[in-house]
Amino acid sequence: MKRTLAWLLAIAVTAVLTMLVFFPATWVAVLVERQTGGRLTLGDAQGTLWHGSAFVGGAASGNAAVTPLLPGRFTWKLSPLSLLGSVRMELSNPEALTQPVNFTGSWRQWQLSPAALLLPADGLAGLGAPLNTLALSGRLQLSWTSLQLALVERTVAVNGVTTLQMQDVSSRLTPIRPLGSYQLALDWRGAQAGVNLTTTKGPLLLSGTGQLQGGRLQFSGQAQAANGYEETLGNLLNLLGQRRTVGGKNIIALEFR
Repeated sequence: MKRTLAWLLAIAVTAVLTMLVFFPATWVAVLVERQTGGRLTLGDAQGTLWHGSAFVGGAASGNAAVTPLLPGRFTWKLSPLSLLGSVRMELSNPEALTQPVNFTGSWRQWQLSPAALLLPADGLAGLGAPLNTLALSGRLQLSWTSLQLALVERTVAVNGVTTLQMQDVSSRLTPIRPLGSYQLALDWRGAQAGVNLTTTKGPLLLSGTGQLQGGRLQFSGQAQAANGYEETLGNLLNLLGQRRTVGGKNIIALEFR
């Protein structure tokens, strides 16, 4: 009887170890989709939990194909020490990341090494109205120096600063190209972030501050044309918000609530 139990235990341990060693990347895709509520998935996942690759896409409905949200394929390498609670993972994608990103920490808290993520040019439309109405395009890059992530009650809390660089932004509604380049800094403190928008160059001047909390943006800022561009940018400015006069200058109030 004891020998039988020992053999059953050995078989069970072997089965578990085999499953862990060859844990397929397709199972990882299922976990990602479940944890993000169906908003994200890993398309064409290949390899295993420990060394695999996939592209990041939005979860498709029915038999529809998964549409990539970011360029290129992401490749990951996860250290077996993660089984002991010491997470070590390297994430790389030459088409989307300026350099490989290292995740270090535990199963509930991680630190990300500095890097930048290149975003699709049409990503500006995803920022919502009125930006989606303007049919904006440009080069987008999200960068960070060091980020702390923690899992708190099934929600990811972030600490650190991320900066969205929007370079050479243009609109199909005006012949002036580019309209400008802008920087959106987010100072994360857990589930909320302070927002600061500034213009680095260009005839369309944007600025403002706000707060991002629970997925909702509260923002107060202004838009105006640089000297000499008041007439050519007039119609575009009217689409952004309400016109006001501040200090003898006409500006457009940017309000998101």
